[in-house]
Amino acid sequence: MAYRFQVVIDSRDPHAQADWWAETMGWVVEPSDEAFIRRMVSEGFATEAETTTHQGVLVWASAQAICPPDQVGQKERQRFLFQTVPEGKTVKNRVHWDVRLDGDDKDEIRTALESRGATFLWEGREGPHGWYTMADPEGNEFCIS
Repeated sequence: MAYRFQVVIDSRDPHAQADWWAETMGWVVEPSDEAFIRRMVSEGFATEAETTTHQGVLVWASAQAICPPDQVGQKERQRFLFQTVPEGKTVKNRVHWDVRLDGDDKDEIRTALESRGATFLWEGREGPHGWYTMADPEGNEFCIS
């Protein structure tokens, strides 16, 4: 049996991270079901403290997901979920993801990412294949190639 998965990223600010990564990937922040959230609060399954307003929309405070725009609402969608954790990042990631640029110039993308808060860490190369290892605004490593 093959299983589906989502990538979950610990975050100080899951909504800011979701916004940043949605723009970086050309993905979208998954829409919030405000009526569902209100119903969960009114029925006692959640509290107001578990919600927040982000960009004028009622959302769960502790997490936010992104996915490709053509997969919104699909069960089988690719997905990054950013979730709040109490501690900040202190060491190198044990897992990271590679963003495949599909022919876009990695120097231009690097510059654009740095202007939005990413940090260049190092350049890697194996034979003819080269990449840049970067860190997002919260310090999570990723590569562009």
